[in-house]
Amino acid sequence: MTSDGLRATRAAETAAHAPDPAVTDRLLGGAHHDPHGVLGAHPHADGTIVRVLRPHATSVAVLPDGERGAAHELTKVHEAGLFSGLVPGSGGDYRLLVRQGGGSPGAAGSAGSVGSAGSAGSAAGDAAQELVVDDPYRWMPTLGEMDLHLIGEGRHERLWDVLGAHVRRYDTASGPVTGTSFAVWAPNARGVRVTGDFDGWAGWTLPMRSLGTSGIWEIFLPGVDVGARYKYRVLGPDGRWRDKADPMAFATEIPPQTASVVSTDTHEWGDQEWMTARAARRAHEAPMSVYEMHLGSWVPGLDYREIAERLVSYLDGTGFTHVELLPVAEHPFGGSWGYQVTSYYAPTSRFGTPDDFRWFVDRLHRAGYGVLVDWVPAHFPRDEWALARFDGTACYEHADPRRGEQPDWGTLVFDFGRNEVRNFLVANALYWLESFHIDGLRVDAVASMLYLDYSRADGQWLPNVHGGRENLDAVAFLQEMNATVYREHPGVVTIAEESTAWPGVTRPTYMGGLGFGFKWNMGWMHDTLDYTGRDPIHRSYHHNQMTFSLMYAFSENYVLPISHDEVVHGKGSLWTRMPGDDWNKAAGVRALLAYMWAHPGKQLLFMGGEFGQPREWSEQRSLDWHLQQEEPLHGGITALVGDLNRAYRDQSALWSRDTTPDGFAWIDANDATGNVFSFLRHGVDAEGRATVLACIANFSGAPREDYRVGLPFAGNWTELVNTDAGSYGGSGVGNLGRVRAEQRMWHGQPASAVLRLPPSGVLWLVPEETDGPVTSAAAPAAESGSVPPPLPVGELPDEPEDTDVEAPITPDDGFRAVSPAPVPPAGTDGTGPAAGDDEPDAGRVSTSINPAPGTVGTRAVRNGSFVTGTSGTGGSDTGTASRD
Repeated sequence: MTSDGLRATRAAETAAHAPDPAVTDRLLGGAHHDPHGVLGAHPHADGTIVRVLRPHATSVAVLPDGERGAAHELTKVHEAGLFSGLVPGSGGDYRLLVRQGGGSPGAAGSAGSVGSAGSAGSAAGDAAQELVVDDPYRWMPTLGEMDLHLIGEGRHERLWDVLGAHVRRYDTASGPVTGTSFAVWAPNARGVRVTGDFDGWAGWTLPMRSLGTSGIWEIFLPGVDVGARYKYRVLGPDGRWRDKADPMAFATEIPPQTASVVSTDTHEWGDQEWMTARAARRAHEAPMSVYEMHLGSWVPGLDYREIAERLVSYLDGTGFTHVELLPVAEHPFGGSWGYQVTSYYAPTSRFGTPDDFRWFVDRLHRAGYGVLVDWVPAHFPRDEWALARFDGTACYEHADPRRGEQPDWGTLVFDFGRNEVRNFLVANALYWLESFHIDGLRVDAVASMLYLDYSRADGQWLPNVHGGRENLDAVAFLQEMNATVYREHPGVVTIAEESTAWPGVTRPTYMGGLGFGFKWNMGWMHDTLDYTGRDPIHRSYHHNQMTFSLMYAFSENYVLPISHDEVVHGKGSLWTRMPGDDWNKAAGVRALLAYMWAHPGKQLLFMGGEFGQPREWSEQRSLDWHLQQEEPLHGGITALVGDLNRAYRDQSALWSRDTTPDGFAWIDANDATGNVFSFLRHGVDAEGRATVLACIANFSGAPREDYRVGLPFAGNWTELVNTDAGSYGGSGVGNLGRVRAEQRMWHGQPASAVLRLPPSGVLWLVPEETDGPVTSAAAPAAESGSVPPPLPVGELPDEPEDTDVEAPITPDDGFRAVSPAPVPPAGTDGTGPAAGDDEPDAGRVSTSINPAPGTVGTRAVRNGSFVTGTSGTGGSDTGTASRD
């Protein structure tokens, strides 16, 4: 055969092995649904056809079973870098020998290195090099038929195991292969490519395959490892390419950079004791006082691990049982405080890696503290590189703007009725609980999810199938999320920030409720802050603001929140809300906190409130920690919070019957003239014995002498807490640590005691043993600042005019704080310091009492009718500029 004939024969063979030109055009144009059907190895009657797309390669050879000596050269069949050829036999466990740069076959010599499967490598003019790489198009899909079925049904509860980027290792005949699989849901895309560090961000050399009608696109890239940055390049139905971060990314670049990052979980947990105890814990019958915090501004400049170490030390002093973190899922705009999430499966990289965040949670658990996080399934931002119109269509959001847009925040609303979207969110809730051992989710802006007309005028919203305004899809989603979370992770809690009177928010789903464990009591918060923010001389005209919360206190399981929302956007701080001079402001804050801790419900306090931060909070600066050390009034508030939390943990009356009416009884709800409220909290201890605590709150600015209060039985009662104690910066008005109740009926109670009520002060009284006092060792007095900061150093017309009512300040032995006692893990008994204004050695007592049954005082009713007691219509950040 002549040389021309030989060339013609080879050209014919090559043409026979090359794909159809139309197929090649679709492949190179990114619109081929199955590039694995074109590229890779394919059986042929005379052996195996292998096709490779390497745009910068000068030559490509197939190494059957990875053996260089048996290399079979492929022919370049398209100028874009498409190579094809016939290999004898099956090819076995083959590899590719790729030469690129200025050399010819064999010119550079092989280093035998294994490069990234899709690496663009050097341009043709660069120095010659050889790479031995694996072929990404010879691998089977990483998702099975059951995975695809469950995703389509919206029931894949471990979605993070199959979607996103996963480092995988396979053992083959030629040796182990490590790489990363990528899988993404883009149901309306015409094509999807993955691009990143591994292809030089070329963006067109690594097309992914579509897995049938599931909408999933997938590829496995040998050689891609942890730390690689990547994005998806998605071709929409409109013919436009869009670069998108992975919705299931487990790590991201540090904002403002937006690429996703390949990550894997390597943390070894040490919190087994905590997790075991949590699973057996009944949250409604256990103490829960929550310290809400924003990681970036608590102490700026720290990473997850550094924050954890300082936070544990701080919690040991302040005594909270849990921390609640403003959203930690990745968000590009810091001014959103985390409420505009773009990567739902990735902790923000601002403070470290996902494993660093796991270490943070682990450290708090090992120290005995729970970790809650804010979770935002209500809406997401419009950033083009994130979830918005992910595949060129309304994919995650509802297609109709009357349901798919949130006008207040300029964000998009999830399509809760779409199976895959619902699956994405339910699995995300499980992911935080399982992968990061989070103890609970506080769900943001639930009201905006429940109502189709939320912040919309007539004609701007679409009714449901029954013509109503309830978002039935959102209701079904919340019920499924809660039911799934509680089934899979006993002992965790879900908390709704729901600001309306929607019935049954915390009712079980099998009873038709939404299934949350708790709900923020927004009505209590608004009424209480409004009342305590008034001058004492005006408060008697608004007495029912404080009593009204007990009309509905047991209709849901409540958390009492003084949250971040109350110290921003011109609202001032807890300190500046209080009337009067600095002494009165401090007294007001102390009284409010002690009243709040005794009120039915769990407590939540935003950072800064524990020491009376005067400035409004800003995410751009630190708290004013120096005030704890330099200003006795502020340090005194911190000392009080620590004592309140330790006493709260120790007194089962304050939490064991927190959600049932038999846990509360008014002593006197009607002393409006005196601005005094008194009530009993009933509970049961670990041995099943009844416990009781009396709370007497004087919100007038003057002390009350000879004030008789009804009590359930006679005998000695310990003054467990006095917010006016000198150790807190108060005036020292009190009862010398103990009062004696006599058999004299008062306030409908069989016994009573005469008290001195401190100005703007709250007393907690607990009974001593009926057979004689049994006191616990009192905590010794300590110097100021014993709780260290984390850093070193309709109105009535006849109200009188404003009048400054200043409480008398009596001599004291100098400001002192009670030294913090060791804090046990949540749900266990602890020993706290005694609190007395004049007798620091007056100890707390063990209690074993049987309160008189049925001793419930009268209750005030607002205007003679029952109303919701809530105010405001929005979620936690309704209308805030920070959520652009």
